[in-house]
Amino acid sequence: MHRSLLFVCLVPFISFGQTPKDVRAAAKQGQTAIPTVAGYLNSASVDTRIEAVKQLTALGGKDTIDPLIRATKDADPEVQFRATDGLVNYYLPGYVRQGLGSTVVRVGGAIKAKFNDANDQIVDAFVMVRPDVIAALGQVARGGSSTDSRANACRAVGILRGRAALPDLVDSLRSKDNNVMYEALAAMQKIGDPSVGPRITYLLRDLDDRVQTTAIETAGTLRSADALPTLRGIVANPRNNKSERAALAAIAMMPEMRDRDLFLRELGAKDDKLRAAAAEGLGRIGNRADQPALEKSWNDEDKMSPRLAAAFGLLMDGNLNLADDAPFRYLINTLNSAAYHDVAYAYLVEAARQKAVLQALYTQIDPGTKDEKIYLARVLSVSGDQSSVPYLDKISRDNEQDVSKEGLRALRSLRARLGN
Repeated sequence: MHRSLLFVCLVPFISFGQTPKDVRAAAKQGQTAIPTVAGYLNSASVDTRIEAVKQLTALGGKDTIDPLIRATKDADPEVQFRATDGLVNYYLPGYVRQGLGSTVVRVGGAIKAKFNDANDQIVDAFVMVRPDVIAALGQVARGGSSTDSRANACRAVGILRGRAALPDLVDSLRSKDNNVMYEALAAMQKIGDPSVGPRITYLLRDLDDRVQTTAIETAGTLRSADALPTLRGIVANPRNNKSERAALAAIAMMPEMRDRDLFLRELGAKDDKLRAAAAEGLGRIGNRADQPALEKSWNDEDKMSPRLAAAFGLLMDGNLNLADDAPFRYLINTLNSAAYHDVAYAYLVEAARQKAVLQALYTQIDPGTKDEKIYLARVLSVSGDQSSVPYLDKISRDNEQDVSKEGLRALRSLRARLGN
């Protein structure tokens, strides 16, 4: 009896009194150690709890999700921060090596992360994220213990396509912290739900340049027509060239016929980014009368961005010519460019929503280079339909390993999007 009482009394001491070194030692036992390591999340020592989160993330596996969710509720911002990264890492392996958690610096009880604009990661469409993970991250985004942990959670929600946390992202815009607001807006772009568009219109004239520019980009990405009057006002009277470029590009994402004269005028602007946005807008309007202006831009342009945009505009206007010197071919060839393949890919994703463009792309898979096959597979995964399945199946069996791997990934994404 006395020995049992003694054991019970010693459990809290054993569980809560040990050091980060002890957590690391326990974790060496592998997956079987997850419950033991998770127990250290109850430690009074912040350093021990941080180490427990690190080790749970390193151990990985589905059994780490529940303790990591619990760690997002910790009062310490670094524990929240690292638990957030740990959850993302489960669905996007390798994230912790390049995520914001790798830049965390602790000063007393506060933390500081080195935020940057390299925010382009997102899980594949076929990745199913547990709803309670998104709910936990949304709670941190809304009310985390520091602005940095909140900003990091906003980024995580975007990476995991956490649509259910959109109300939390909208709420986080009230923080008035520039990093939180930027990350929330970037996450909204990734999730792509147009319903939040009207909720961000007030930020189109935010005094912080990065927040304003990102809000403008988000309005364009979400095709928020409510923003058009303000965007036109920014182009007419811009605060700086960044806001002018972003606003014209956003208008070009959802152009109306009344914007045609604006695009025709800006097609001759000195700024190459304005020329590119103008060409995009004309292409999306789809007025065949604009083909001569786009062809002139295509032939005369010496800057890469507006020339690609002119090629896109002509493709959207129905120019399906695939000759070596044709605009459509130029877009496909640019998939081989390390500097501009993402731009060409984005244009082809949009253009491939037209049935004729999609059918034409099918003919370019077999003769394509390695990079062309990889990016065309990605295009089909996003913009393809049931007719794309055989082509992606063939790419998934390509002799080149990188190509076949991308083909299989694209096939899974397409099937998830089509619901089969």
